[in-house]
Amino acid sequence: MTFDLQKIVRPKIFNLEPYHCARDDFQDGVLLDANENAHGPTQQGLDASNSELHRYPDPHQLEFKTAMASYRNKTSTYKAENLTPLTSENLCLGVGSDESIDAIIRATCVPGKEKILVLPPTYSMYSVCAEINDIEIVECPLLYKNNSFQMDTESVLTVLQNDPLIKLLFITSPGNPTGARIETERIETVLQNWTDGLVVVDEAYIDFCGGSTAPLVTKYPNLVTLQTLSKSFGLAGIRLGMTYASKDLAKILNAMKAPYNISRLASDFALKAVQHDNLQLMESNAKKINDEKHRLLRELTSLDYVDDQYVGGLDANFIMIRVNKGDNTLAKKLYLALATESGVVVRFRGTELGCSGCLRITVGTPPENDKLIKEFKKLLAELVNE
Repeated sequence: MTFDLQKIVRPKIFNLEPYHCARDDFQDGVLLDANENAHGPTQQGLDASNSELHRYPDPHQLEFKTAMASYRNKTSTYKAENLTPLTSENLCLGVGSDESIDAIIRATCVPGKEKILVLPPTYSMYSVCAEINDIEIVECPLLYKNNSFQMDTESVLTVLQNDPLIKLLFITSPGNPTGARIETERIETVLQNWTDGLVVVDEAYIDFCGGSTAPLVTKYPNLVTLQTLSKSFGLAGIRLGMTYASKDLAKILNAMKAPYNISRLASDFALKAVQHDNLQLMESNAKKINDEKHRLLRELTSLDYVDDQYVGGLDANFIMIRVNKGDNTLAKKLYLALATESGVVVRFRGTELGCSGCLRITVGTPPENDKLIKEFKKLLAELVNE
């Protein structure tokens, strides 16, 4: 099966000429090209000579992209395949993964005509972005009855092969709210058997379990992998997402983006995050979170009126537990009581497919988890005895 990017990307996007400015060519010297205010920021006490906030940021972010690509190459589990290494040319940066999701939909789907395929229960922003862009949403549920929340590969391929208007398949791995990483073999099966669109693997939580598909974009031109600095890197506030794709597709996505979409402050923090010592700190923190995750799970699933089997997987920085064999009323009351009486905010997910009676709980610091466990026990006991 042959993949033809030109047939996947909308014609005007495929032929789009990117915005070009003098700063693409020259970033040093007396900069009088971009109509910036050379007197510096108009804030008292801010060191104008050092902040550089009066200058537009680097439009390409090559230093960060190179470091990020190098890290994924080094930590890849696919080295035995002798993959072509990722480079900066395989990346496009966005304001969080949400901008990346929107961009890939706009690049490929004709409004009012074409479709995306999602695998519920899943991240809701795929549907939000599709609705905004007037794109129809098709669903093929995950395998939830056996609690694996894996992709139903055979059913997915049947849907894709029977509907030529579907241009994108969104796979969340590890899943949200399921916490289960989708087996790479299942993803590769789809990549090998469907070339009429793009398989988009959203890996916001991948550093808590490993096994990123990002290096595989040099093998499969129909694969796109999304990541973010919001979770394992602890930088949700800077809003920086990464799209890994073939060089041809990454070039198109970079042509689409606003020329200075990544702020100077975000760029500075992102670059610091991928320095060796900070990468080691990220990995260390991910391990601490995983250790606490198992403690939290043991404590909560040992309680009466909480199912002893967690829901989904343990591949992210959260757990999902089921209250009283799927009792949505009790779960919703517990969610509200935790927030209003104890000041502990978790997420009620009982309306999601296969998640009746479920609460999704982010793993906090040990003291935060201690408070959650204490308040959870107290409030659950009070609610069941009402």
